[in-house]
Amino acid sequence: MKTILLTGFEPFLDYPVNPTMRIAEELDGTTVGDYQICTRILPVDFAKASARLIGVIREVEPDVTVSLGLAAGRYKITPERIAVNVKDGAADNEGHSPVDEPIEEEAADAYFSTLPVRGMADALLEAGLPAEISNTAGTYLCNNVMYAGLHYAKTEKPKMKSGFIHIPASHELAIRHGKIPSWSHGDLLRGVRICLEVIAGVSKVE
Repeated sequence: MKTILLTGFEPFLDYPVNPTMRIAEELDGTTVGDYQICTRILPVDFAKASARLIGVIREVEPDVTVSLGLAAGRYKITPERIAVNVKDGAADNEGHSPVDEPIEEEAADAYFSTLPVRGMADALLEAGLPAEISNTAGTYLCNNVMYAGLHYAKTEKPKMKSGFIHIPASHELAIRHGKIPSWSHGDLLRGVRICLEVIAGVSKVE
């Protein structure tokens, strides 16, 4: 059986829960078509997140790597089209806040996702879930991890597909945060599974 590595993130900044973490934990060990889902949780740490992702890829040897991230404030599920070679933003969970730093020295300025981003967005809309392709993953940890996965695929594992999906906040997080739009956990989970079905080539959308 083929493998999809699905990653989520731990809570960060002023978001006391991270819905990507719960989704990843619930999907671990499940199957989608001919693929088994293997999941891991990544730290919100510029110094460790990419290394952790690459370490897990080497351990699991997946056919596809899909990373999930929280886009608090967005109200659609947004498969990301592109990752850029820069890290810049608010302090991570260890207090580090890089400014205009490259993720990889002397590497490509950007990489396009190798996941079927248009297919995922279309399938989500067909299922009645708001979605669109995003053309910026920002410059925080989400972009950092997306770039790292694509760079590793390009240089070390060219047959591996890789990319990133941003999801909105869950109701649980929105209630605790107080100022962001949200989806039910059930719809977030369903949306991620639909994306995985598109990746796995499962045509039926329930």
